[in-house]
Amino acid sequence: MEFRLLGTVSVETLTGPLPLGPAKRRSLLAALLLSANTPVPVSRLTDSLWDDMPPLHARSVIQGHVSRLRALLVGADAAAYGVELVTLGDAYVLRVPETLLDSQRFEELLMLARQQRSPADSVLMLTEALSLWQGPALSGAFIGPPLQAAAHTLEESRLATVEQLARAWTAMGEHHRAASVLRAEAAAHPMRESLAAALIRALYRAGRQSEALDWFHRTRRLLADELGIDPGRELADAYALILRGHCLPDAGRDGTDAAPPAGRPGTAPHDPVRPGSAGGDRTLPAARRSEDAAPPVAGSPGAPPRDRPLAPPADGRLYADLLPRAPRGFHGRAAELAALTRAAAGEAPVCLVTGPAGVGKTALALQWAHHSAAFPDGRLFADLRGFSETGEAALIDVLREFLLALGVAPRRVPESVPAAAALFRSLTDRRRLLVVLDNARDSATVRPLLPGGTDCVTLVTSRHRLEGLIASDAARPVPLDTLEPHDGTALLAGVLGEERVLAEPVAAHRLAELCGGLPLALRVTAARLAGRPHRTLAGLAAELADERSRLTYLDVDDIGVSAALRLTVQQLPPEAVHQLGRLGHHPGSHFDPYTCAALAGTDPVSAATALERLGAAHLVTETAPGRWVLHDLVRLYARGLDPASASEALVKVLDHYIATALAAADTAEPGGEPCFVLPDDYHHPAAVRDFTDRTVAMRWLAAERDDLALAAVAARTAGLHDRAWRIILLQWPQVVWRVRDSWAPLLELALDSARAQKDPYAESRVLNLLGWVLTEEGRTAEAVTLLERSPGLARDAGDRLGEATALINLAVVQAGQGDLETALEGCSRAVRLAREEQDRHTEMLALQHLARMRLTAGLPEDALEAARTALDLGPEHEEAARRSLLLAISGEARLALGEQDEGVLLLDRAAAEAERAGYDEGAAQALAALLRATGRPEYRRRYEEALQRLTDEG
Repeated sequence: MEFRLLGTVSVETLTGPLPLGPAKRRSLLAALLLSANTPVPVSRLTDSLWDDMPPLHARSVIQGHVSRLRALLVGADAAAYGVELVTLGDAYVLRVPETLLDSQRFEELLMLARQQRSPADSVLMLTEALSLWQGPALSGAFIGPPLQAAAHTLEESRLATVEQLARAWTAMGEHHRAASVLRAEAAAHPMRESLAAALIRALYRAGRQSEALDWFHRTRRLLADELGIDPGRELADAYALILRGHCLPDAGRDGTDAAPPAGRPGTAPHDPVRPGSAGGDRTLPAARRSEDAAPPVAGSPGAPPRDRPLAPPADGRLYADLLPRAPRGFHGRAAELAALTRAAAGEAPVCLVTGPAGVGKTALALQWAHHSAAFPDGRLFADLRGFSETGEAALIDVLREFLLALGVAPRRVPESVPAAAALFRSLTDRRRLLVVLDNARDSATVRPLLPGGTDCVTLVTSRHRLEGLIASDAARPVPLDTLEPHDGTALLAGVLGEERVLAEPVAAHRLAELCGGLPLALRVTAARLAGRPHRTLAGLAAELADERSRLTYLDVDDIGVSAALRLTVQQLPPEAVHQLGRLGHHPGSHFDPYTCAALAGTDPVSAATALERLGAAHLVTETAPGRWVLHDLVRLYARGLDPASASEALVKVLDHYIATALAAADTAEPGGEPCFVLPDDYHHPAAVRDFTDRTVAMRWLAAERDDLALAAVAARTAGLHDRAWRIILLQWPQVVWRVRDSWAPLLELALDSARAQKDPYAESRVLNLLGWVLTEEGRTAEAVTLLERSPGLARDAGDRLGEATALINLAVVQAGQGDLETALEGCSRAVRLAREEQDRHTEMLALQHLARMRLTAGLPEDALEAARTALDLGPEHEEAARRSLLLAISGEARLALGEQDEGVLLLDRAAAEAERAGYDEGAAQALAALLRATGRPEYRRRYEEALQRLTDEG
């Protein structure tokens, strides 16, 4: 038996390959083999099998694939080879001897090759290693992001092995063989400069100079046409040496540069990288640490032209580029750009651009980043939102984005800031990167984001001076002041056109002076003029001259911006001004017409019209269809337009979120009991978004998660605790969908609000969901502690159905801990409560769990009684899925009582009902129980069909 990853994912046996079936099953096998003999959590398997949001029943799909794969292995007598697929809690482990896995044999042969002192012996080992490859790695599998990264890493290892083999042939003087080995790979990877350079050298050494020159020119043209770049140092050096007719450095027997013995330190710069190793595809120039290692800047030798952006390297290195586009209409700042260039010339420099809000710090940083420095390993950017009303960016989120851009697999990103920062420093230790950290509030925020390499440049912008960063990290400050009048005039010309500015040069100069040289104020003023071609610059300058707050505006950045904005707002219709004033009180980071309507007390159509007016005046920005944002300075100004409405606007937008989230939850999970009653003073919005189907509703809940959290925090801060916990609790469909996605902190905030309100009803409802989330996270002891309080709180609140639900949730956890006696008692109480309240839905749910617990406790007669009672409540009161589960429990109970025929009949009915209802997961469970009782081919066929349907749906 042999497991193959180096080609089509397969399992070879003496009788031929196993019929693995669909691509997702091969993906599952690949994910298990890449972590052979190590438990692989279901969450990681989910990431491997789906490249976007997984289906609700993803776990069942994975279970189905595992079941089928296990059956295939058992049928092939895998145990005789020491192969076993085992379930360990919430993970699976494929136990397999490493000798049966081709990728492991490949790595072992590479290790042996590195230990050989004779190039001939290295050739034998490397040739055998490459013979294991039967095509592209992981072929035939559905390649989700984690598997894509693994396949890329394996391919990089193969290419590095080819280059190592060529060096070994060169050491033996077999240059024709080295060229033959390299030619096919260079043709397949034409923009991998290391391959092309090695081939050119091999051809030259073999006496095929014209072929070597032809290959160089072919590669040079391809790099220019495809990437717009010139050959790198390695390729250019090979070409120059050929033109000069020099022999290359030689350690071989015939004047060639032999590969040094593979077992000595530092002799294998292209050693293959094991899957999952960080930054393994990085190839650095040999002169990287020389005295000229500082990144070239504009105007210096070797620097790229200022008017051409740096292109990614073509030699196979990962090039990370998160930099936003260069600013449009940038003018002036020559002295500051030169100061940045000087500041960036040191070792591991930290450049600090400081100045007031609206002065153009971000524009300066991006202008310099795009045109003033060369960073072959990439450019990273993060807006730290240190002065944003929406709150600072979480450091772990920034580090996660950086690490992903540097090639770290999502599952390997550490959870804590210190660990993620350490990994970031390690990955950047030998790279030449630019890191731009925009809008930093303080020095402590910046330090974990500093790269580790001495050749890296960090550029920080802040409204504060960050003197702590200067003291601790020798940051070099570049203070930024307002624009000079001639630069301000040039900025106006960039928006209005040179002809209009040249027609009124004195007025344009006067406008630049009155705007205080603040780029934001200049752009807003220019936008007003651009939208009114008949308005004169002199007329607007006269209006600015009369502005009462002009002197304050020249001294204080925020007030100055307000003065400029006020002139724009004065030209807006009243409804747009009203809308802008209310937007200032929005707690979130973005908004749509429904949100705007709730804030302003209008309807979505009127709100959309107002947004279009505000967008035309450059006061709001549409980032996506129907999705708008407000600049933080404009937000501050807008908030002052209508300060008396702050409380009213906040309550209205919170109630809008409650109404919309209720609609989304209703669409995503129809038919369930509402998770709470509405507050007494609830304001019904004029219109609520209509969700057409479950997918749309779930997508809205996912997209609005951050803003819903911000809304809940704003509600809590304002003392509106009754809104805070409701907004959080309404996200329960998304919680269920992505239960392991760090929901506990938000639910704890809801719990704090419920307790602050001294509302036992709210506290019980929140505890139920929080306890379940903690259970799913494996924090069972904490979950039990919380859930034990919930029934009593619900009882105190008179919420008898809430008490019943709490008892069920608690009982499920207790049963999972093995405390069946307590769990059975709690479930029985839940049944009584639901019956007294005449709520058949809750009663049926309680009876279902009670029946399953009794069956687990070895009480099949009692389990049968509970299931029969639940079924007697009638099919009209519950969906077919629950009836199927109850029938299956009844069938298993009959089998446990020795009533084989009756048990099989009930399980058959359970499977049939599930099949008719399209409930494939229930069908598979019932048919699996049937197969344990009887091996009828019909049941095997139906079971495999149910698993196949689950797989297809996944």
